[in-house]
Amino acid sequence: MKEAYAYVIYTLSTVILVNTVQCYLIEKYSLFMPNVTPNVPELYLCTPIKIDSSKEYYIVGFEPNATMSTAHHMILYGCTKPGTSREVWNCGEMARSKHSFGETASPCAEGSEILYAWARDAPRLNLPDGVGFKVGGKSQIKYLVLQVHYAHIERFKDGSTDDSGVFLHYTTHPLSKLAGVLLLGTSGLIPPHQVEYMESACMMKENKTIYPFAYRVHTHSLGKIVSGYIIKPGNQWIELGKRDPLEPQMFYPVHNKVAGKMGDIFAARCTMESNRPTMTYVGATNQDEMCNFYLLYYVDHEEPLEMKYCFTRGPPSYYWTDAGLFNIPDREASTL
Repeated sequence: MKEAYAYVIYTLSTVILVNTVQCYLIEKYSLFMPNVTPNVPELYLCTPIKIDSSKEYYIVGFEPNATMSTAHHMILYGCTKPGTSREVWNCGEMARSKHSFGETASPCAEGSEILYAWARDAPRLNLPDGVGFKVGGKSQIKYLVLQVHYAHIERFKDGSTDDSGVFLHYTTHPLSKLAGVLLLGTSGLIPPHQVEYMESACMMKENKTIYPFAYRVHTHSLGKIVSGYIIKPGNQWIELGKRDPLEPQMFYPVHNKVAGKMGDIFAARCTMESNRPTMTYVGATNQDEMCNFYLLYYVDHEEPLEMKYCFTRGPPSYYWTDAGLFNIPDREASTL
């Protein structure tokens, strides 16, 4: 029996030349949903590609093929092994009925990391010259998995299909500056009729130097401001980014270009304001909330951080003060 992948996996070597930049070729590959018909609200669907293992590729740009009227958000995962061998699967915690694309599995079974995220009609993302995500070959990323969240399904009730996804711009020319993403976020809850802070913080414990160059924020409807910082020895807080999460959720240049080193702390806060009569929890649906701060960085002549995620329990169990942080910029972190 042939593997299910045989119908959906194509190596990146099959794409078309589209451009040249600084003496090396930039090529293009389309990773789209395979004309799916979402049949329940709040559905998360995933589809994979297997990367040619004979060579390494460097992704240098992401061009979305989606609109917020169809897709609530998209995330591109790099995996050592995908969640299943299916062409498309339910990769959310919601909609587990037999009518919602069968079994539920995570985007990655092994080696999960986020390479790209999109929401609210954000435009194309180009990495700085000479910077790329290394995938395939000897890297730990053997598969790419596209996840699309379909919050509403009205437009699919007539049987229409969807091919939301992303064009990947890449090169096979070896790059010394390798990109990585550090995702800061929380669990927790937001009480009714209250302003709540959802905070995370993690120390960088690897003996590397990282160069943050862009950030992205994400909440659902209760988010007012999301801010991110690097904390240097001596409790020096340096702002990396701050944004209204209801604006286009694209990657923006960091506010201060400062290198991160071992012993530095990365911290993020989501200021949430609830006018709801009930408790709001962190979760996958539109009626739940999320608090995410994505930090996009590169390393020079070394591998990206092994630390891919920094998550805390969130309120009411965790705040910055619980991490022993001092000199907290309370007002600045929650105002534009």
